[in-house]
Amino acid sequence: MNIEATSLPDVFCVTPRRFGDARGFFAETWSRSRMARAGIDVEFVQDNHSLSEAAGTVRGLHFQAAPHAQAKLVRCGRGRLFDVAVDIRRGSASYGQWVGVELSFENGRQLYIPAGFAHGFVTLEPGTEIVYKCSDVYAPDTEGSVRWDDPDLGIDWPLSGAPVLSDKDAAAPLLADLDSPFTWEGA
Repeated sequence: MNIEATSLPDVFCVTPRRFGDARGFFAETWSRSRMARAGIDVEFVQDNHSLSEAAGTVRGLHFQAAPHAQAKLVRCGRGRLFDVAVDIRRGSASYGQWVGVELSFENGRQLYIPAGFAHGFVTLEPGTEIVYKCSDVYAPDTEGSVRWDDPDLGIDWPLSGAPVLSDKDAAAPLLADLDSPFTWEGA
């Protein structure tokens, strides 16, 4: 398992090793002990699986606040997606900065996103599936969002046309209007 730092502190790109032969492949996509040795000590309690039928579907940017703040380990089960994490921890030197990674069935990459970051993605192929682990349960009363196309964030979404959005995501607030529930631990 290869664990690489990204341009954002505490966000990691995780690429499991694949063992293949004529039958296909096997990959260990999560190992608590290996992740802990890399400084990622988290207990996951829920797995989610989402399908987006159309390419250009944007979901996010979402987060959950305490007491149900979530860290996530995201991977693509089928298709391709561009996965994004945005630092929304007040006082962080990287507040409002983002990192994006292409995740696909073919490349096997995963993105680890700790609590305190908003998460979103755009699908790059029809029938794209995203599978992710969460460190806390879904709690709608603690969920929040940031507008996916906030000009202050300047996320370079690889879109060729208008995105497919939910009404909720289209109406999300700008980061400047968000009273972030997260504070950087070093502040």
